[in-house]
Parts: sequence; C-alpha cells; structure tokens
Amino acid sequence: MPPSTKDYDTLLRDLSNTILDVCRESVTLIKRNDQAAALTLTRQQEWDVYLELLKVMFNLADRVSAFYIPIRHQPEFMDRLEDHASEQLTTLLAPSLSASQIDDQEIVLSVGQAVAESRRTYERHKFVFSEDSKERDAFFRYASERVANRANADKNEAVMSTAMLCIGAVLPALTALFEGKTSAPDAATARAGAKTPAAVAAPSASPDKQAIKLISVVAAIQGTGGEFETRWGLLPQFRQDLTPGQIEELTRHMNRVAQIVGDRFAIASSKLLGRSNAPAGNA
Repeated sequence: MPPSTKDYDTLLRDLSNTILDVCRESVTLIKRNDQAAALTLTRQQEWDVYLELLKVMFNLADRVSAFYIPIRHQPEFMDRLEDHASEQLTTLLAPSLSASQIDDQEIVLSVGQAVAESRRTYERHKFVFSEDSKERDAFFRYASERVANRANADKNEAVMSTAMLCIGAVLPALTALFEGKTSAPDAATARAGAKTPAAVAAPSASPDKQAIKLISVVAAIQGTGGEFETRWGLLPQFRQDLTPGQIEELTRHMNRVAQIVGDRFAIASSKLLGRSNAPAGNA
C-alpha cells in the first residue's frame, strides 16, 4: 500500500459508496419525477445519465478533496477513488442500472473515461465549493442541463430541477465525510477549481482542538494566457450568522486582502515562470 494514501482507506470507501449511491438514487428520482421521460428512457440512455452524474460527482469530490488532502497526495487519492468506484460499480451497482450486458472491463473503462471527461467538461467553472456564488450556480445549471440531455429531455425543467437538487445535495455529504475522516486541513493544500492556491485564511487552533475554516482566500493561474485570479469565500453556515452590515464590512476588508494576496501571488508566480512583465493579480 503506498504510504501517501494508506490512511485514507476508510474515507475512500465511504466516498465511493456515497458517490455511487447518489448517482443511482438520482437516476431513480429523475425517472420518478417525470414519468413521461422515464417511459422513453432506453437502457443505454439510463446508463449515459448515470455516467454523466458520475462525472459531476467526481468533479465535486476533486474540488472538496483539495481542501482536505495534502497537495502531494491528492492526485493519487483521486486515482484510488476512481479504482474504488470501478470495483464497487462492477460488483454491486451494474445490474441495478440495467448494464448487465456490459462486461467488467467495459465498466472500468467507462468509469475511467467519465473521470477524464469530468475534468475536461467541468473544470472551466471556477468556484470555491463552500461559497454560495453565481459561478457555482452556473456549474449546477450546466451539469443539470447535460444530465437532461443524456436523458433525451433537453429543456425539461422537471428533469433538470431534479438533477440540480441531487447535485447540490451531495456537497454537504462529501464535506462531512472529509471533515470526519481527515485531520484539520493543511492551509497549503486548499485550492479553487482544482488549481494551486496561494494562501488560505483559517482560524488558529491548538493541537487538541478542531480547526474550522471560516474564510478562504485562493489564488490561481487560469487559462492558456496565464491570467491570475484571486477569490475568497465564506463557510455558508458562517455567512448565515452574520448581519447584512457585518457581511458588508467583511466584504470590504476581504476584497482588500484578496487584492494583496493576488498581487503577491502574481508577482511570485511571474518570477517563477520567467515572466517579469506579467500583470499583477486581481481580486
């Protein structure tokens, strides 16, 4: 067992079970909430819907894991999660998805292709998973539209609403699993949209107390043009505890913090990339 991820066996198993269960139940809910669409859904389309949901779940797991798994372990962690999902899908879920005509190797290849496509398809949405933002809402909408398309139900609001509900509901479950099965997050591992971070602001805590990350600041290089982007976000529960005036004041201060962090990140990254004339970061 590779020493870098041997401590995550229980977490990987629970994550895999959760992801596959959510995908299965989502397909069931989509069929239940629109009987007309369910009657026209072929076995292949049902399988395609499941795989599209699997892409979304893996993309969300990838984003959440970046806040809890050390950056040097994260790629291997996600590879092992893919292996767990393939094995469990082969032995437990394939028959219930009317995929009995697909052999084991085809299932493994389908999961691997779905994971690869999830990165290509959904990575363009940049957001902090714990932040209630327009970009995150756009991700949910885009993903639900793709699920509806796989079900041959384009523009079907019932199907899209059900898919969006299922996709949004999995985030708290994934977060709870990571928080329960990992130690306090390493500040150097946090990132947004699966990009390398510059810094994360978190309250200090003594070793015998659990640290809760209330505010995060993430800087990243995005796109082929090498643009620098800095974002900050609040834990949703923390945001709910604040008054509108407190949120306004915090926003003003955090925009300034993000500007400073983004500028320093842009300068340091430009030096490493040999681009001394690159523009400063943005908040």
